[in-house]
Amino acid sequence: MTAMMQDAAPASGRKGFSPLQAVTLILSLPLFLPLAAVLFLAITADSNAWPDLLGSILPSMVRQTVLLAGGVALITLVTGAVMAWLVTFYSFPGRNLMKWSAILPLAVPGYITAFAYVDYFSYAGPFQTALRRLTGWSTPAESWIPDIRSLGGAILVIAFSLYPYVYMSARAAFLKQPMSQLDVARTLGRSPWKAFLQITLPQARPALAVGASLVIMEVMNDIGAVQFFGVNTLTYGIYSTWLGQGNLGGAAQLAFVLLTAVGALIGFEQLMRRRDTLSRGARAHSPIQRIRLSGVPAVLAFVTMFIPITLGFLVPVFLLLHYGWRRFSDLPSSAFFSAMGNSLLLAILACVGTLFLALLFGHVMRGQGRPGLNRITRFASFGYALPGTVLGIGIIIPFSFLDIQINALTKALFGSMPGLILSGSMVALVFAYVTRFLVIATGTVNAGFMKISPHLDQVARTLGRGPFTVFREIHLPLLRPALITATLLVFVDALKELPATLLLRPFDFDTLATHVFTSASLGQLEEAALPALSIALAGLIPVFILSRNLRDPAQG
Repeated sequence: MTAMMQDAAPASGRKGFSPLQAVTLILSLPLFLPLAAVLFLAITADSNAWPDLLGSILPSMVRQTVLLAGGVALITLVTGAVMAWLVTFYSFPGRNLMKWSAILPLAVPGYITAFAYVDYFSYAGPFQTALRRLTGWSTPAESWIPDIRSLGGAILVIAFSLYPYVYMSARAAFLKQPMSQLDVARTLGRSPWKAFLQITLPQARPALAVGASLVIMEVMNDIGAVQFFGVNTLTYGIYSTWLGQGNLGGAAQLAFVLLTAVGALIGFEQLMRRRDTLSRGARAHSPIQRIRLSGVPAVLAFVTMFIPITLGFLVPVFLLLHYGWRRFSDLPSSAFFSAMGNSLLLAILACVGTLFLALLFGHVMRGQGRPGLNRITRFASFGYALPGTVLGIGIIIPFSFLDIQINALTKALFGSMPGLILSGSMVALVFAYVTRFLVIATGTVNAGFMKISPHLDQVARTLGRGPFTVFREIHLPLLRPALITATLLVFVDALKELPATLLLRPFDFDTLATHVFTSASLGQLEEAALPALSIALAGLIPVFILSRNLRDPAQG
């Protein structure tokens, strides 16, 4: 017992930081650099640019961003909630397959789905070209098919790529709702649809809001899909203002506007998460007795599930296979192998960095943390909420400043300058990946830590084991499943990352994501097919991991 109290002393008995706590604090602070840099540059940049932004560029960008995010959120809410309702409360042929297939669109990044749809269904694409041969149409005015390269086309395609976020949140909420309330409603004459609208849906409102918030964050982070659809959002405006016009200050000011919206969205999401937790804790779970459907209702339920899966996953994958097969003899190319090697290297480095910080933060928060330090580490893990363009600006500013100082110092001391060793190398990219994906690793690792009983730590310390020995001999073996899951999730997300990579990559440096984006932007769809399929194939890994969370409770 004496040994245990001595081990606990650094956490409660000392006023200063222990060495491990000090290291944790030091490693946490750089993660705040991107946010601080964007705010600093937005405030100190030329204020004369604001009238031009407010008078011409900004209103149009804000309007298109709001319309796109609002339209996508509305469609995903309806689609995700209805699909979750069907697989949770009804039984019909194909239900078990549809239950996990509903999250397949997450395997294909939005920019890949977008370029596949835009190329195939645009006016000059194969679909409308074949249709004109059949109908005799010669001009766009004669066709009744609307232009897919529009705001409406972007809303539809992006929505069917992102609805799984709402589907998973809604299903988790529905599984926690007691059947007794629905049974009472049915005895009072309510139809299943009215019971869903009046009882099930209102109780799941916080969870639906969380899912919609995640969807909007993904929309705000997107840069590839909106370009293919010709929608000038704030995110794409930041990209074009920086790289197209060379105006980093104006880009930072646009990033400040976007950051304000994201901050409000994060606050709303956290509020809804707390409400969802409280509402779930107030009710005991009861078994779900699903209603068996047959005949026409069963067919309608299956079709309702099948259409979003087809539009969000099957169609883009089929189109990629179609384009890839046409150039199968010429693929893969040297550019593909180079991009694959760069992507793998970045993903591995991102995994190493995020897992190291996640283990450090989790260990300190578990046994040696303080409330203030715990809050700092939690906030440091919110880089995922930063759009990639904002993150890119926030990293290039301090890294460029450090490069200038390093070059000035080396010139004074040695008479030569090393060049851009931070902002012009993979260092900036790896830092961006670690900052953006740290929340994935910390969330998974912390969930693993929560499953380890504190009594194991206490018993080990009474036997004379120190904190590091406890971590190495007890925590690490028990955390192995969580570490594997975190590694896979970070690895795949790093392969798919586009906005930050476009802004921070060194000269003549391509990843699979940037190779797809560049080839598709140049109209080289066949060259983009194989790397796009490689990303989609890798994206199936987290889908299978998430599908384990969609299993029905044993009693349901």
